[in-house]
Amino acid sequence: MVLSNKLNITSQLELAQAEEKLSKQKAKQLFDSGDIDKVECGTYAGLALIHAYLFEDIYDFAGKVRNVNIAKGSFRFAPLMYLEAALKHIDTMPQNTFDEIIEKYVEMNVAHPFREGNGRATRIWLDLILKAEIKQVVNWNLVDKEEYLSAMQRSPVKDLEIKILLKEALTDQINDRTLFMKGIDVSYYYEGYSEFKTEEL
Repeated sequence: MVLSNKLNITSQLELAQAEEKLSKQKAKQLFDSGDIDKVECGTYAGLALIHAYLFEDIYDFAGKVRNVNIAKGSFRFAPLMYLEAALKHIDTMPQNTFDEIIEKYVEMNVAHPFREGNGRATRIWLDLILKAEIKQVVNWNLVDKEEYLSAMQRSPVKDLEIKILLKEALTDQINDRTLFMKGIDVSYYYEGYSEFKTEEL
């Protein structure tokens, strides 16, 4: 089933290409315009702003809490009836140390507040918290796709694996534009999008 979209595209392949191109252009704009500095750090409101920014040209639901239950494989994300409470709880979680930040990130991944595009928006959100609180960001080029996906899959039960994986990839190049653009490409690659390079759009 092809998600309902503002572009009236009915082919899954066409929609994936359009989504990748348009949202990567918006990710680039988010950084270059300085709008990224306006994002509230570590809150659902901040994440919703990022999500709306990336996907508003494609989906009506951009930046809005989902109204359906969703799952990936056998894993079910937070049920609708608990979603609002989960997001309020995440807002209050501490984010002073690397461990606390990753625990907050894992909880937001379990909440999965949007219909589509959660991972891509939430990785930007994660880097903004790391940047603000510990003056580091993840160099996503150093994080293997399969290792990351399997660590994230297990993280609701045990988050040590994802903590080790991301800690090893930290860098203090927090304002490096090239690092950000390549990070977007890697983030999209995790989700199966790799047709366009953000830097070239």
